[in-house]
Amino acid sequence: MFYIFNVLFSIIFFCILGLIIYNIAKNISTWNQNNHSERLTVPAKIVAKRTKVSQHQQPNAGDPTGAHGFTVMSSTSYYVTFELENGERMELSVKGPEYGMLAEGDIGTLSYQGTRYLGFERK
Repeated sequence: MFYIFNVLFSIIFFCILGLIIYNIAKNISTWNQNNHSERLTVPAKIVAKRTKVSQHQQPNAGDPTGAHGFTVMSSTSYYVTFELENGERMELSVKGPEYGMLAEGDIGTLSYQGTRYLGFERK
């Protein structure tokens, strides 16, 4: 009985560890590709904006059973879609304050490096 539990536990542990290592490697690869990409400043128009809200529950008092209740925590990610002169569209992640200052229909110059948003200046 203990043998089966140990085998299953080991398999699940290594699957989760593999997923964590994969995500770290993927993020480092994206960061490296962005660093080696050329910084571009091009005419663009803002065609869409969206947000993504994620919620997590954390047990109070460190009790994983939730006997003391849960604290719900949320985080918001902000995205803006730009249309370039050639008709190509790209969605970039932006910070909250920047997101609030941008409006759909704005025309100006977009600065970016790979998938990294650097700024937008209205005309």
